[in-house]
Amino acid sequence: MDYYEEFRVQPGVRPDLDVVNANFKPEDLRKKKAKSRLEELLLRMQELQNILYAENRRSMLVVLQGRDAAGKDGTIRHVFGPLNPQGVRVRSFKVPSKLEASHDFLWRCHQATPARGEIAVFNRSHYEDVLVVRVHQLVEEWVWRRRYEHINNFEKLLADSGTTILKFYLHIDREEQLQRFRDRLMIPEKNWKISDADYSERPYWDEYTEAFQDLFEKCSTEDAPWFVIPANRKWFRNLVIAEIVVQAMEKMQLSYPAPSVDLEEIRKKYHEAARVEETQRS
Repeated sequence: MDYYEEFRVQPGVRPDLDVVNANFKPEDLRKKKAKSRLEELLLRMQELQNILYAENRRSMLVVLQGRDAAGKDGTIRHVFGPLNPQGVRVRSFKVPSKLEASHDFLWRCHQATPARGEIAVFNRSHYEDVLVVRVHQLVEEWVWRRRYEHINNFEKLLADSGTTILKFYLHIDREEQLQRFRDRLMIPEKNWKISDADYSERPYWDEYTEAFQDLFEKCSTEDAPWFVIPANRKWFRNLVIAEIVVQAMEKMQLSYPAPSVDLEEIRKKYHEAARVEETQRS
């Protein structure tokens, strides 16, 4: 299965989240097989990241969005955690600080975009400004509606500058979210994740559904596609995202740069130094 095309939102298409199966997986795919494939993908991703870092010409931005408990933290840990931290930056976007709120809504995100050779992962993102502010009516409608165009222009700028953009919506259903909230209450190691927003946001489920569907339709582009990932099964979520990231990185046709020094001259110096040291030991 070509996960890239299977879960990509085509430009101008408005997916109906109410009919997307959050439990989906191919019938013949088992967890053990998926785990083995994920290990292969992570090794390949590490290889590609090393070339991306060495090449130092292009970058990748991964955006993770989803409802509370959708699995953004888990995705970062299991898919991007094994990468070399020297070339990966993770940024979580919460309620804007006073300084951030005094600038345009893209200011704080633009500062966190990846430099050449880097992969940046956004845990939530600039899309909060067409989600939360819309659902809770924090700004007037004409304000957040104009932001779709601003976002598209922002992402076009990044793409034109050599950044590959992948945006993942982690799709869980109401029942799975409630179970994950229950786990946070019952499992001591997960108590720290409990938030006042966990239950206070649930009454807005339908409003968030509308907001997500609108941003998919308005902001899934050829340069910055959205992917709706069935995420009730965490192991399948991780597999799909890893497959898509590796496929996108392979499309970049990355290559190691040519050496910046005269290798023959360096070899001569190495052999001379080795000869001198051998003479001194004798």
